[in-house]
Amino acid sequence: MFHDSYGREVNYIRLSVTDRCNLQCFYCRTDGCVKFIPHENVLSYEEMLRLVKAAEKMNVSKLRLTGGEPFVRKDFLAFLGMLKEECPKLDVRITTNGTLLGGKVPALKHLGIKRINISLDTLKAEKFKEITSRDFLPRVERAIDDCLHYGLTVKINVVAMRGVNDNEIRDFVKLAKVLPVDIRFIEFMPIGGCSHWKEGYAISAKEILQEAQSVAKLTPLEKKSKTDGPARLYSIQNGEGRIGMISAMSDHFCKTCNRLRITSDGRLRTCLFSDKEYKLRPALRNSRLDDDQLLRIMQRATESKPLGYKLLEKRLNSASVCTKAMSSIGG
Repeated sequence: MFHDSYGREVNYIRLSVTDRCNLQCFYCRTDGCVKFIPHENVLSYEEMLRLVKAAEKMNVSKLRLTGGEPFVRKDFLAFLGMLKEECPKLDVRITTNGTLLGGKVPALKHLGIKRINISLDTLKAEKFKEITSRDFLPRVERAIDDCLHYGLTVKINVVAMRGVNDNEIRDFVKLAKVLPVDIRFIEFMPIGGCSHWKEGYAISAKEILQEAQSVAKLTPLEKKSKTDGPARLYSIQNGEGRIGMISAMSDHFCKTCNRLRITSDGRLRTCLFSDKEYKLRPALRNSRLDDDQLLRIMQRATESKPLGYKLLEKRLNSASVCTKAMSSIGG
């Protein structure tokens, strides 16, 4: 198993299949600022599959496929089929903005995808367009309905921003009362040199929780396993769903971090808040290097995995903690 110098075991990989996205969320990237990865540098699906199969040898049991927007990439469903056939025991999950899920949910169900995260920061059409520059809210709403209809477990990720969508916290809680979904509020993080992040946008998980408790009785839940995510979950009295808080800024969870991130061009990142990257693509494309040598690179990188909160403490108040955009990292 991958271990780092703090004794943390890594059993979870987040793999970005593309840095492209069909939305232009203002807090993620700015037009003209983020440069896309050249196509020739993006890993092929075969190279990604090789990486995943190698990681399985080190007891990696959970894989999340992200972007950008993963469904933007051609033949993504076919890649999912390859993964499920070659790695049947692997817990494969997807994070998506939901706008391209139309008609694809039955195929996901058939492939054995059981869990999906959908990013949605507002329930209001005009505000959705303001945040994303696209008028796609009805698509996302239909995607959520389709996923629930076919029995997929749905988590809705909400980046909470003061003065932007903090007045909708109660509405999201009410949604979780009537739908069997996890609504996970995520603290706005200073990611990306081109981000619109400002201190004034920040709203802490504590404040979000207080607002949520004003419309529902919430009871904290214990984590069930080591593969559970970073969200602190709460049941809702007489509610169908649950509420989660991801407090990456105000109350870090670094000591339990069990993940590595791999960008679509094959760069391994051991911490979301660190720009330190380890190049895997050259090893994947060198016919003289086998999987054992590839895994040695990954293990050496893991041994240097930092504590993200220490990187946060060192940054200047108005500065981003890392320069690469979230869409390029893979979230």
